[in-house]
Amino acid sequence: MKMTRNLFVVLVQCLMISLAQANTDFYKPSDWQQMDVILAKIQAPKIPAVDFPITAFGAPKDAKTDARPAIMRAINAAAQAGGGRVVIPPGTWLSNGPVQLQSRINLHLQEGATLLFSAQTKHYLPVVFTRWEGTEIYGYSPLIYANKVTDVAITGKGKIDGNAKSEFLSWAKKQAPDIAKLRQMGFDGVPLEQRQFGKGHYLRPSLIQIVNAERVLLEDYTAVNSPFWVNHLVYTDHAQMRGVKVDSMFANNDGIDIDSGRWVVIENNHFKTGDDSIVIKSGRDLDGRTIARPSENIVVRNNLLDGEDGIGLGSEMSGGIKNVYFTDNNYLKGTSAFRLKANLDRGGSVEHVRIRNMNIGTAKYLFWFDLSYVAGYLGGNFPSRYQDIVFENIAVEKVDTFFISHAPEVQPLEDVLFKNIKVKSAGEFMEFTGLKNVTFSDVQVNGQKLSAHFE
Repeated sequence: MKMTRNLFVVLVQCLMISLAQANTDFYKPSDWQQMDVILAKIQAPKIPAVDFPITAFGAPKDAKTDARPAIMRAINAAAQAGGGRVVIPPGTWLSNGPVQLQSRINLHLQEGATLLFSAQTKHYLPVVFTRWEGTEIYGYSPLIYANKVTDVAITGKGKIDGNAKSEFLSWAKKQAPDIAKLRQMGFDGVPLEQRQFGKGHYLRPSLIQIVNAERVLLEDYTAVNSPFWVNHLVYTDHAQMRGVKVDSMFANNDGIDIDSGRWVVIENNHFKTGDDSIVIKSGRDLDGRTIARPSENIVVRNNLLDGEDGIGLGSEMSGGIKNVYFTDNNYLKGTSAFRLKANLDRGGSVEHVRIRNMNIGTAKYLFWFDLSYVAGYLGGNFPSRYQDIVFENIAVEKVDTFFISHAPEVQPLEDVLFKNIKVKSAGEFMEFTGLKNVTFSDVQVNGQKLSAHFE
């Protein structure tokens, strides 16, 4: 159903009688106490306070000669010593290939330092194990990469630069055949060893990807010119991200992707991105359902969002998402402030999500539940469940559409509460299919106070 401004007012008047019967038992204000429990349980990395400056390992100072061998020598020396802080001093340092972190290493970029990565894609081979948009593969190495590590950090007020001249950036126009091939492999359960996407393929790597990790800290640096997703944490438990600035506007430049991660806090960051600012994911289709590792126990607070989309849940969420708390974040402008995505290939469930205390500037869509997402749909019949979700205390300047929801009839959007939402200016109010026990309480749009319940 699509509602213009006047039709919405008429419908709301008809539904006012049933509002008192709305079932919101799934939400209690005390739910927010769980956020403090999560924060108290998140573990910080334990890394020795010993410095290993890359200049002590022969790093050149001319900004044009490859510093990667010296960086890797410093990392290896620190690892052999039991861990430490590998220091990138002020200046520009070229890395002709990936920086591969090890356990108990803090890659520290001092203020005024720039770690500039090579523009040549050949430098990011051989392939490594990675997860690409929710499906496991062997592909080009992320620019900063770690796998099977504990106690890892990237810190400091320096800059990580994926290179505005990177050959990877042109691959967004070449990747469609590889994406289709990978989607089918993941959908059909093709063995991982056969999913080789190295030379001759065009799947771009993330700027930073940490996989199979425990106790990770991302802090204070600036990330620019990412070839793909900017910060990507996969199968990572006990992660903290704070004080990071992402300023990267190329295609698919998500700010932070939590991908099957547990016990995570994302706080006090600034995301200016060409795609979603903050996204929670957990794998795609059969691949994600088989691994069956959810993203859970996550707190996102006090961030500034300035991406194409602000907060995203999905579309790769086949392993499930639960116990996620967003509080006191602000969104400036873009396509959608909140976008929750899935389709009938996915399966999985998103539940017990709480979002509150948010100021929003301008957007095309305020609330966008895109649960019949068409991109890459292969004809599966595994409906995703989005339920037990609350939005409260949200102030908005201007949106084109207040609420849009496309959910399959077999699995409607269920048990969702919108409470104390104030929108100064909105065009269309609603377009929706598939709502079950969705309640709008104390909503004010264009100066009109509205409340409604959809059975």
